Amino acid sequence: MPVITLPDGSERQFENSVTVMEVAKAIGPGLAKATLAGEVDDRLVDASHLIEADARLRLITDKDTEGLEIIRHSCAHLMAQAVKSLFPEAQVTIGPVIEDGFYYDFACESSFSPDDINAIEAKMAELAKQDITVERSLMDRDEAVEFFRAMGEEYKAEIIESIPTEEALSLYRQGDFIDLCRGPHVPSTGKIKAFKLMKLAGAYWRGDSSNEMLQRIYGTAWSNKKALKQYLHRLEEAEKRDHRKLARKLDLFHFQEEAPGMVFWHPRGWTIYQQVEAYIRGRMRKHGYQEIHTPQLVDRSLWERSGHWDKFKDDMFTTVSENREYAVKPMNCPCHIQVFNQGLKSYRDLPLRLAEFGSCHRNEASGTLHGLMRVRNFVQDDAHIFCTEAQIQTEVSGFIDLLFEVYADFGFDDILIKLSTRPENRVGSDAVWDKAEKALEVALNDKGLAWELEPGEGAFYGPKIDFSLRDCIGRLWQCGTIQVDFSMPGRLGAQYVDENSDKQVPVMLHRAIVGSMERFIGILIEQHAGAFPVWLAPIQVVVASITEKQADYAQLIAESLKNQGFRSETDLRNETIGLKIREQAIQRVPYQLIIGAREAEDNTVAVRTRDGEDLGAMPLDAFVSRLREDIAFHGRNILEE
Repeated sequence: MPVITLPDGSERQFENSVTVMEVAKAIGPGLAKATLAGEVDDRLVDASHLIEADARLRLITDKDTEGLEIIRHSCAHLMAQAVKSLFPEAQVTIGPVIEDGFYYDFACESSFSPDDINAIEAKMAELAKQDITVERSLMDRDEAVEFFRAMGEEYKAEIIESIPTEEALSLYRQGDFIDLCRGPHVPSTGKIKAFKLMKLAGAYWRGDSSNEMLQRIYGTAWSNKKALKQYLHRLEEAEKRDHRKLARKLDLFHFQEEAPGMVFWHPRGWTIYQQVEAYIRGRMRKHGYQEIHTPQLVDRSLWERSGHWDKFKDDMFTTVSENREYAVKPMNCPCHIQVFNQGLKSYRDLPLRLAEFGSCHRNEASGTLHGLMRVRNFVQDDAHIFCTEAQIQTEVSGFIDLLFEVYADFGFDDILIKLSTRPENRVGSDAVWDKAEKALEVALNDKGLAWELEPGEGAFYGPKIDFSLRDCIGRLWQCGTIQVDFSMPGRLGAQYVDENSDKQVPVMLHRAIVGSMERFIGILIEQHAGAFPVWLAPIQVVVASITEKQADYAQLIAESLKNQGFRSETDLRNETIGLKIREQAIQRVPYQLIIGAREAEDNTVAVRTRDGEDLGAMPLDAFVSRLREDIAFHGRNILEE
């Protein structure tokens, strides 16, 4: 008579063994209809799973994260079933869940066309509507190899042959389609209600370029049609905001094959970069950071002592000179410890906050490079705080204040915070980890911040807090972090003298606010769709003359603005003023000053915004006051201030 304990602590007793779905039905028909799977004693199982002894049970629906993943995995099988129905000669290989969707790789002599993808999607809808039961069964490995080989599924047989012989394999069948899978899956195809096939791509078998090329079909699946529609809308918005397209349109930067993954900044793009850097530099200075600069090339021996060589050597660029091997630095931490080590430090010198806009290089695979979002050369707004254990909480608290100031000024106020605690493999005593984890938790709670716990996801050298920005179309970008390090300072000989004249190893806090400057600027471009707030805009004002007669006055206005520290240009071309206004609006210039005969005569400027608002004529001083006010608010919402 198994006793089932539910998440709310209530218990239900059954006379005989019972399936997950039977428990759901006993609770209520609505819940049974919504149930996709179950979690029995922390293990995800199918709704058909038989519970034979006392157990803890959580019913999984499409409102759970696990439920959505199960829907997507099941949708991959639904797609494979549709492909096999339409293209019997196609062989199925692997079909995992990925972020926001899934894919499946197929071996097929004929190439899939866009029309084929439409037909496959239509077939999927037909199979889903049939509400075909999904059944799980077990099979020995060798039997499974022969089973799939007899079906002509050579790729699947090869996958199974790589699995240890003693492992029982689970198979899932829906109608005439059967596939190898760990599961769990939805109870029937009717549970898959909202999906779309997104694109075709090529993929090498097992990711090896020496193997044959397969055809990969990507898809997305959601719990309902409304969620699918919202996702597709986000994709449309993301396409409009693609920073690579906007960079060409606004003349910000480019990439080329001679320097893959490395940015060629143009004047306007570099202006944005310099504004971001200068702003962060000013904020750090106010918070007690001292800026340093360390070498790009460092002898291999330092990376070996720091532990980076063993972990990251394949990602490092290296060079040899005079029989010495050097690495182009992939991170700044070991070099910052070298600065700390110059001269014996006292406890009175702590905390010591060392900051650097450190240029780093990492040998990222060419296939992973993606505009500014994934590059090989990037600059971090990096800093390391050397402190005592007792100072961790105060320093973390101060960093959080700084981080939220910066994010607010860049227009981000929706921040996801995660606290990652000790992993199984770690350095440092449990007592020290207890102190560090508690310090991070208290710092977050004292700020009244909502946060999520990520057990076991800390670095091997200490716990950490990660900060992710949610942009205007709902995407999350992990940028900020603060990490406690008990390991590297000791490995590299960092010491200070405590109040008892004993030598101690300092704790090192790794911290960054925006992370990669390049990536953060890419995020900013997409967040604002290229229409930067006035303080960041590469050109803040364009002064446009209506006819040649106003050219001298327009130039005078532009020079006056430049002399007052504003970024201004003139548009004196022999074109209609309508064309000039349209072109500058396309360039996302915040303000246009239109100079006609009346403005020249009255010593005024006619002001237009990039949104097309006509603010009328005003003296230059009045416009400058408005401009200064806009800049002072940075990216914040003026009405909220």
